[in-house]
Amino acid sequence: MQTANAVVMAQRFIKPKLLTASLVVDATAGNGKDTLFLADSTPNTTVVWAFDIQAQALTKTNELLTKHKLADKVHLVLDSHAHMHQYIKQPVDAAMFNLGYLPGGDHEVSTSSETTIQAVSQTLQLLRPEGLITIVAYPGYEHGRVELQDILHYFTSLSQKEFTVACWSIVNQKNSPPILYLIEKNEE
Repeated sequence: MQTANAVVMAQRFIKPKLLTASLVVDATAGNGKDTLFLADSTPNTTVVWAFDIQAQALTKTNELLTKHKLADKVHLVLDSHAHMHQYIKQPVDAAMFNLGYLPGGDHEVSTSSETTIQAVSQTLQLLRPEGLITIVAYPGYEHGRVELQDILHYFTSLSQKEFTVACWSIVNQKNSPPILYLIEKNEE
């Protein structure tokens, strides 16, 4: 079993939702690891959408999916996750956000509070009852700290009647480790 960290825990929390999922989203494709996890953990009929603003990220994601023979079930979109509503019209069962910058890429190109909040808001509107969103945030660098403060403020404003928002973090590590937020849509 992998050592617990925010990304591993996001996968552990979301995996039960994937067993019967029809449509799932990787809002930040990056190097494709979450996209691969979603494609591999869902039924063959599941549609996976993956967004990124960097062509390099989608190329890496496609290579990884092709290697594992899962590229056919994934729609790769070269666009901001903030424009998700232009592509997805059906209910979403689960979504993953892994904020920050592309590992191995340009650290100046990063998710932003504004687009992340827009994307999470759109995902919440599309989310089925009992659907789950995972958001891994990175407070270990200045831009990540600001984004975390902004999204946390947004999360605390969500209606507790509609959503349950939780947080998972490692408390005994130095250097501000990543923090996982979970948002589940309550039953209607």
